[in-house]
Amino acid sequence: MIVRMVSLLFGLCLFGLGIVLTVKSNMGTGPWDAFHLGLINYLPLTLGQVSQLTGVIVIALSALMGIHPGWGTIANMYFIGVFIDLFMASPWISAPLFWPGQLAMLLGGVLVIGWGSYFYLTAALGAGPRDSFMVGAIHKTGWPVWKVRTILETSVAAAGYLLGGPIGIGTLIVALTLGPSIQLAFTVMGKRVQDIRHDSLMSKRQSSERV
Repeated sequence: MIVRMVSLLFGLCLFGLGIVLTVKSNMGTGPWDAFHLGLINYLPLTLGQVSQLTGVIVIALSALMGIHPGWGTIANMYFIGVFIDLFMASPWISAPLFWPGQLAMLLGGVLVIGWGSYFYLTAALGAGPRDSFMVGAIHKTGWPVWKVRTILETSVAAAGYLLGGPIGIGTLIVALTLGPSIQLAFTVMGKRVQDIRHDSLMSKRQSSERV
């Protein structure tokens, strides 16, 4: 359990860092962050706090769909928001001035998010609020993770645009590469997201359902 908790928190830290890298690339944020920053136009909250609020809502909706959250789901909702605000305030992460540096920061952020997803998902303590939808869709459709993730990301990007979020070429890049980045991490480590059995708050281990 200690190893799983360390893997979970390390993954969430990487995820928060990756998000901040994509935001500070100034090429247009990732789909979920475009949505979150769009909400900030109407709410007096930080990016991390809006991420937490969205996570609570998604967890509630997932529960209604029969997707039971785990401790990792709750930790994802809370700690990613904390890490986002910490990294956003860090003086060590500054926005590049020219597009090659911006593109490198954006792609680096996508790669970091992919590995962050791997570490917290393989902790098997519950998929994150947003990834609960992804994992559930994979289970129901049998589609690969990259395909399901890409569809979800592009849909959220459209909502972010309508809310006035910062949509740019980087948004399209993230939407098209985040799924493959997660797939790459799982492939390198020789695992499949479909084979992970998550603990939930309803039972010690979901032994009857592979997610």
